[in-house]
Amino acid sequence: MVMETQEREQRFEHRMSDSEALMWNIEKDPWLNPSGAAITILDRPLDVDHFMQTMRAATAAMPRLYERVVPGIGRLATPAWVPDAEFDLDYHVRFVRLPKPGTERQLFDMAAKLYQEPFDRTRPLWRYVIIDGLKGGKSAIYSILHHAVADGIGQLRMAELYQQLSRDDPAPPDVDLDAVIAEAVAAHAPRQIGGDLGGNVIESTVGSMAHIARRQMGMARRVFDEMLTWPGDPSRVASSVENVLNATKSTVGAALGSGDEVHGGSPLWANRSRHRHFEAVRVPLDDLKDASKRLGGTINDLFLAAMVEGAVRYHADRDVEVDAFNTSFVLSTRTDDAIGGNSFTPVPVQVTGAPMPLADRVTDISARLAAKREGMTGGAGLGALSGVANLLPTSVVTRAARARAARMDFATSNLRGAWFPLYVSGALVLDVLSMGPVAGTACNATAMSYNGMFSVGLFIDPVAIDAPADFRDAVADAFADLIGL
Repeated sequence: MVMETQEREQRFEHRMSDSEALMWNIEKDPWLNPSGAAITILDRPLDVDHFMQTMRAATAAMPRLYERVVPGIGRLATPAWVPDAEFDLDYHVRFVRLPKPGTERQLFDMAAKLYQEPFDRTRPLWRYVIIDGLKGGKSAIYSILHHAVADGIGQLRMAELYQQLSRDDPAPPDVDLDAVIAEAVAAHAPRQIGGDLGGNVIESTVGSMAHIARRQMGMARRVFDEMLTWPGDPSRVASSVENVLNATKSTVGAALGSGDEVHGGSPLWANRSRHRHFEAVRVPLDDLKDASKRLGGTINDLFLAAMVEGAVRYHADRDVEVDAFNTSFVLSTRTDDAIGGNSFTPVPVQVTGAPMPLADRVTDISARLAAKREGMTGGAGLGALSGVANLLPTSVVTRAARARAARMDFATSNLRGAWFPLYVSGALVLDVLSMGPVAGTACNATAMSYNGMFSVGLFIDPVAIDAPADFRDAVADAFADLIGL
């Protein structure tokens, strides 16, 4: 079969959606970092000149890569994206080398440290680090993108801009990126206000108010109006704060996908931190497909079943019983392949922590996921809930988000990559490992299928799961046993 590359259309909005703005706001608390990252392992070092020329063309083709964030006026509107007149590609693409012997463990540890470096919020929200010195003559690309820019599917679409179908594919024609950005800055200038937001303040304020009118503001206005009375009537603060905080916990919990059926949750994983540790589990995709057919479930069902079974075994090894685990999965709401940004909703699901035969666990989880999917309405309420949270003080929102995330044992997501080999500037892509946002949970497990492998990235809070290698082994054994059924 002959496959041809084609440039996908990508459209991005001028302003963040409410849910994107929520992720932008809560990132001020490093425990709640919503960014998504990945480790792409290559069979050899890439051609640097080829890669940089490709990245210049990719950046020119996707304006979001050279745009920065400008806050809305007084938070009356969501932040906007504007061209960065000082964009510097060399800032966003960096080169490092692993110390000898260049093991995969060293690579994972370096990626976890890189993830914890905060974004410069005055620049475009992405960073690539090319890592040489990996054992066996291999190399890797660490990539990170703020979740406000794109979800997992959006990140895959963006990666296509620098991937090729053969080792010898030429680089795209070189572009004058500085000229492209200068033109974009000039075209945007009439809309700007006072240097940052540019133009006419009154017109911009009217535009912001019109934007608000398009948002679902019923409940948000009531909360906002209540807060406006506090300075004039301090006696209302004490009685209002608790009510607002409780409402915000529910709001942020729904927006972030926190579970709230019964309390449940692991007593071993109750503590949380901003520290991160990365592990990976790899499973042959065909074996997983065969097992899912035999067991009457989907690949997603087996993925979650392996995660839950691994968690049950991890606790059993420590003589700890868990009534239920609070988990979540990501449901894509994308109906337009060309749309950029975020089109997803997190779906909470609580699963039993009791030991059971593996086939029964798959059946149980399959039924639970099917019921959750049937009950979803495409995430229509997510934007409205996020809009309420965005009007509240950031400290209130982050406090509520932490409280809700603390009840989440692990979050899951499943991304489908190419089923054929890909190349990056002369180097074969061997594996792609995702580092999904932990965001206050104990673990994020994001699976990526690529070229016959199903690779699960376990991004772990090591204060919560203090033996991450044991947890990785438990999940890997659960996958192996499921496949062997």
